Amino acid sequence: MGLVIDIPAIQANWKALAAHAPGARAGAVVKADGYGLGAARVAPALYQAGARDFFVALAGEGRAIRPLLGGDARIFILSGHMEGEDLTGLTPVLNSAEQFFRDRALRPRGAFAIQLDSGMNRLGMEPAEWAAIRDEALAAGPQLIMSHLACADEPEHPANAAQLAAFRAMTDGVAVPRSLAATGGILLGPEYHFDLVRPGVGLYGGLPFAGARPVVTLSLPVIQTREVMPGESVGYGHVWTATRASRIATVAAGYADGLARALAQDGKLRLWAGEQTCPVVGRISMDLITVDVTDLPEVPPALEILNARQGVDALAACSGTIGYEILTSLGRRYARTCL
Repeated sequence: MGLVIDIPAIQANWKALAAHAPGARAGAVVKADGYGLGAARVAPALYQAGARDFFVALAGEGRAIRPLLGGDARIFILSGHMEGEDLTGLTPVLNSAEQFFRDRALRPRGAFAIQLDSGMNRLGMEPAEWAAIRDEALAAGPQLIMSHLACADEPEHPANAAQLAAFRAMTDGVAVPRSLAATGGILLGPEYHFDLVRPGVGLYGGLPFAGARPVVTLSLPVIQTREVMPGESVGYGHVWTATRASRIATVAAGYADGLARALAQDGKLRLWAGEQTCPVVGRISMDLITVDVTDLPEVPPALEILNARQGVDALAACSGTIGYEILTSLGRRYARTCL
């Protein structure tokens, strides 16, 4: 199994998204092990491209990339100050008054950021909680005040404007850099950009950044081919039965590798042999996928499931999920190669 990661494409996507927000500083979200592609490879490449602000979910993720980045890089921990975590060299994004007061006794002045809830109801201080500690928090010198948009991938959704207004109401007039926009927010326009933007999935070739360069190619080795006669069935449950003499290839990947059974549920999933597609037949099992290669003049040693023609969002559409889930589910068994 071969997972090829185009590092120059990730760098190009970062530069393109940064160019969409020329008045703001562009950071980079590298949580979930660089969206499944390897933060140890991705983060230094983005630093080389010019990123200096990195966002991860957990302190352990931050500690892993801290030695790989220059001393001028800031690593923000979106879960904030969790009790017992080592935050040396990291910047917790404090999500509640409780985290703020816990952090106050342990952190140097200014070594924190604040997250406000502008309407997503997930993480961050709500307006009343923020108002109660605002003066004390601002006096402590946060590096950043941020919030997160719930519907940024739907440009016409009224929640975007409502969250923008709520964020402004809580932060206008503060002398602290502000951040509201991730990938989708960057594309909403300048009023959402503030001082720092946080591109994430768009770096890795995912929507809503339709202009992204493809980043991932995933090829699956063919283990065996067999002839299947009309009336014979393939795979668990015999859910697919040949209606013609068919040649079936079995490839080495399955739901243990992040390719969910649901991908094949409606019969639309295709693998690629060069420019030609081959339908997946039968159920995806733990380690194996069966593919109808009858119409290929020659069966190649591997078939592609992710490439420039079938990206993460196209693959996600086969199972009713999103490109984020495809990326972050890619299994550890794939041999990863970086261009």
